[in-house]
Amino acid sequence: MTEEISIIITISLIIFTSPLIAKLLRLPTITVEIMLGAIAVYFSFIVEHAILHLVAELGFLYLMFLAGLEVDLKKLVNISPSMLKKSLLYNVILFSLSTLIAVYFDLSNLFIAVLPLISIGLLATLKKEYGDVEWIRLAIVVGLIGEIVSIFALTTVSAVLEFGINYEFYKTMILFTAFLISMIFIYKLFHNLIWWYPEIKTYLMPEKDNQEQDIRMSMAIFFLMITVMMYLHLEVAFGAFIAGTFITTFFEGHNKQLPSKLEHFGFGWLVPIFFISVGASFEIEAIFHDGLFVKALLITAAMIIIRLIASTLFIKDIGLNKFYMLGLSHSMPLTLLIAVTTLAYNNHSITQEYYYAFILAAILEVLLVMIAIRILSNYINLNDRN
Repeated sequence: MTEEISIIITISLIIFTSPLIAKLLRLPTITVEIMLGAIAVYFSFIVEHAILHLVAELGFLYLMFLAGLEVDLKKLVNISPSMLKKSLLYNVILFSLSTLIAVYFDLSNLFIAVLPLISIGLLATLKKEYGDVEWIRLAIVVGLIGEIVSIFALTTVSAVLEFGINYEFYKTMILFTAFLISMIFIYKLFHNLIWWYPEIKTYLMPEKDNQEQDIRMSMAIFFLMITVMMYLHLEVAFGAFIAGTFITTFFEGHNKQLPSKLEHFGFGWLVPIFFISVGASFEIEAIFHDGLFVKALLITAAMIIIRLIASTLFIKDIGLNKFYMLGLSHSMPLTLLIAVTTLAYNNHSITQEYYYAFILAAILEVLLVMIAIRILSNYINLNDRN
């Protein structure tokens, strides 16, 4: 059996069985996909292959696109000034504590950008399991701000890793700023255009659509933004993220099913390949290397602790018995953590040992936090009944 056939069969089986195994073990499907990917490469069912790498990279970009779908700029504009200030202060505290940890323990500057990362992707899983409760609603609002800050951090880190602090870096950041300003201009222009001519939405996305025009247009915007970022030599993942925010901001109200359709399309086959490839890049034997598990555990503890400290800002908003749920819910930046550490490893900014430690920490965070949230949620429900 050739390598290509072995890879296709293995990936197909993992994509099909991972939700079933995840349901059985009560774990997020993403975690199971990573673990099965590591097991598959251990038994040589998956090997290094250019096509697999290409599809996995596309899966990652689509994942960032889906992350952008969580950000509705209209809702962000309507956030109260006090909540916006608290959300920004929340991020300031996270980055400040990360800086203290990095300086005190003489760690790489990469830790300053990595430890505060926030990704709200898994909050959707929590919302499905625990419902639209108060602490989840607040976690999503604060997390939206945090994810945008994290995306900026991802772009900056990517530029630093690729160019260093030199002329090319400053050129990249100037281009990045110019790109953001142009996006604001396009947003205003399109907003006014559809206000005067609302039929544009119906033309682009017909209500009776037999040709899947909404998916086609979404994919066109997705690839167009990727192309623009490639041309400008900016972080491509940010372009995918912006494409997602554009779709949600302007078309979710017109086509409420679109985000769900795009999620099903991505999580059904494309995104899992990225997580399987992440697992395939991890050597199971590395867990038994001296100090690796301890490093991963310390990274996990640091990321959880700084969020619990920062979440004390919201005690008045959700109470003394729930504020820590917000901090815990932000302690699973699985996608962005893997993205940043993969970039750092590919640019030789961290050793393979630290790369493995971060991947293992990403998995441990999900496992420990999910268990903690389940236990504490039962405790909160019990107190509420009494």
